[in-house]
Amino acid sequence: MTTHRCEVCGNDYDKAFEINIGGATHVFDSFECAIEALAPRCAHCHCRILGHGMEKQGRMFCCAHCAAASGAKEMRDRA
Repeated sequence: MTTHRCEVCGNDYDKAFEINIGGATHVFDSFECAIEALAPRCAHCHCRILGHGMEKQGRMFCCAHCAAASGAKEMRDRA
């Protein structure tokens, strides 16, 4: 049985998976570790952005509230 080591937690796991992004290959043992390594953080509240989020001048936000609190008042959540 072949195992692969998760780059976040170091676990050797036979069900690990790879994600290829930006020309780099990453190995994880869970979606939790993949999210920790790859999901952007909101520029205002610092939570992980798991959905589409929104971007203004290179800064990512989880929602319009956080965007507005950081000065991007024109941003709107999708209805």
